[in-house]
Amino acid sequence: MKGYKTLIQPSKAAMQRHLQRLQKVIRSHKAAPQVALIQHLNPMIRGWSAYFSAQCSKAAYSKLDYLLYQKLRAWAQHRHPNKSGQWRASRYWLVNQGGGWVFAAQQGENPVRLRTHVQTPIVRHVKVQGSRSPFDGDWSYWGTRRGKHPELSTRIAKLLKRQQGKCSHCGLCFKSDDLLEVHHVDGKHQNHQWDNLTLLHQHCHDQVHSGMHDKHPMVEEPDEAKGSRPVLQTSRTGDRPA
Repeated sequence: MKGYKTLIQPSKAAMQRHLQRLQKVIRSHKAAPQVALIQHLNPMIRGWSAYFSAQCSKAAYSKLDYLLYQKLRAWAQHRHPNKSGQWRASRYWLVNQGGGWVFAAQQGENPVRLRTHVQTPIVRHVKVQGSRSPFDGDWSYWGTRRGKHPELSTRIAKLLKRQQGKCSHCGLCFKSDDLLEVHHVDGKHQNHQWDNLTLLHQHCHDQVHSGMHDKHPMVEEPDEAKGSRPVLQTSRTGDRPA
C-alpha cells in the first residue's frame, strides 16, 4: 500500500529482558570495583545492540542508555550515601574531566569506559541481488558484502568490506577481473596494522608509488599473446605487500 512504510523496532519485551539482565549484573557488583562492573556490562551491551543494529533501533538505544544511567547513579549512591551528587559524578563519570557523562574507571593511563547502546551504528540489511550466488565466483561482490570469500585471503576480504568494494585511490569499484594490491600507507612494509593498510587497483598502486596523481580510470588491455584479461591470483599476487 502506498504511503506506508514498515518500521521494525526492538520490542518492549526484548528491551525489558535486556534491562533486567543489566540490572542483575549491577546488583551483583554492589561492592565490586568499577572496572569489574564495566567489563561485565560491555559485552552484554555490545551483543544486544549488534543483534538489533539492522532495525530502527536508535530510539530504543537512547532509552536504554538513559535507564542504564539511572541504575548506575543508584549504584553509586548506594556505595557512597554520605557523599554529594557532585562528588559521585566526579568519582564515577568523566563529567568533570571534560569527557561528558561517560561512566568510566581510571586504570593506568587510559580510563576503562562503559559502552553505550547508541555507539552501535545502524546498518540496514541489503538484499542479495537476484542473480547472485555464493558459487558464482564473483569474489568482489561477496568479499565486499561478507568480508570473506574462499578465493580471497582474510586480509583482502576484510579490506574489501571495510572499503565497501572501492579502491581508496581512484574511488572506483573493484571487479572480478581486476588485479589488486595491498598498500602500506606509511610505506613501512613491517607495519601490518589495519589502519595502515588499504586496497588498491594494481595500476593505482603503481601510480601512488611513482608519484602520479591522475585519478582517471585506466583500462587494462588484454594480453596479446593469450587474448585474455589478467585476473586476480589470490595465492600469489592477491596479497602481495606494498
